[in-house]
Amino acid sequence: MFEKILINQDRLLSDIQSFGQIGALEGGGVARLALTDNDRLGRDELVRRMKALGLRVSIDPIGNIFGTRAGKTTATVMTGSHIDTVLTGGLYDGTYGVLAGLEVIAALNDARCMTEHSITVAAFTNEEGSRFQPDMLGSLVFAGGMSIEAARSTRDSAGVTLGAELDRIGYAGTGHGPEKIISYYELHIEQGPVLEDEKIQIGVVTGVQGISWTRLTVTGRSAHAGTTPMRSRVDAGLAAMELVTSLSATLKDVPDQLITCGSFRVVPDLVNVVPQRCVLTLDLRNPDEKLLLRAEECLSQTILDIETTYGVSIQTETLARFEPVPFDSCLIDRIENLARDNGYSTGRLCSGAGHDAQMIARLAPAAMIFVPSVNGLSHNIAELTLPDDLCRGTQVLLDAILSSVF
Repeated sequence: MFEKILINQDRLLSDIQSFGQIGALEGGGVARLALTDNDRLGRDELVRRMKALGLRVSIDPIGNIFGTRAGKTTATVMTGSHIDTVLTGGLYDGTYGVLAGLEVIAALNDARCMTEHSITVAAFTNEEGSRFQPDMLGSLVFAGGMSIEAARSTRDSAGVTLGAELDRIGYAGTGHGPEKIISYYELHIEQGPVLEDEKIQIGVVTGVQGISWTRLTVTGRSAHAGTTPMRSRVDAGLAAMELVTSLSATLKDVPDQLITCGSFRVVPDLVNVVPQRCVLTLDLRNPDEKLLLRAEECLSQTILDIETTYGVSIQTETLARFEPVPFDSCLIDRIENLARDNGYSTGRLCSGAGHDAQMIARLAPAAMIFVPSVNGLSHNIAELTLPDDLCRGTQVLLDAILSSVF
């Protein structure tokens, strides 16, 4: 149908490096926490780059940014990810997928290739969930899984609402995203060690495992650390620690189960005072919904046991809950075949992290492409994916999109 179209590798790598200067941290990392001033600067630059490529830019009420290259029809093939980061993030998580989408557009422009269907590059709001919960919030709203009113009322740890920050940085849009999505491809770094360990160049992602986030507030009684016997204490900190270690031991028998206590804060946080309160988070993940439910049941039972043993009270709040999402089998096969056609080694794997693709899968066939992460590092300023891997993934993305737009 057309000669092989190739990405411009030097342009791609330069674009990634230059975008990383927005919110740059010492040591090579990036901080663009959702809806902060750095996020606004990143959004401004992304919109500028989209317009420079001739894309029609639309911003919806939750701040999702869509840049569309018109085809002969308004039906669109979508690609994208996010540009927000964790507080000490790297250059590639999320941003790579968005900028690779722009490189696909640039390569098609270079080749003067007119496509039958349109192509949309998307950048979704608050994917990380580091500031506002749940994660993948922008794509969740776009997919109809959360109302704009509920999303705007979400508060960060300082009590600031998402809606107020969206208005402040000027990205509460009045536009909308594509109404007819043919397929969705998301290119991302793996954020884990599997591809590198197994010397696989392209990860063909079969789906995303289920996620259950819970905030727990353990309430006890403050007391003097030197004068209060152990038998007389109602120690919220000790109870919380026992809860985590006990649950972790129980879940060792649940296949493929992950458990993380990512936040643990005691009050009054003094060396010589028995903690009155402890607020902690638990992140449970499993690729099997039945097993994830079993893990949640274990958490509920552990809470009851800890309350009885330590005399504390424990309140829970669900921060996020998503079932495992399988990706479209046809798109999975297509990505695998296209990667092999380019001479790249492939391997199938399930994503351990959540991604916007799992939300868009509610609307259209979706799939993901992974490239290796050096030492499996991500959410870290030392995050690194080698240039050859970045280029290979982007070429597969271009080929996949071209396979869908005619």
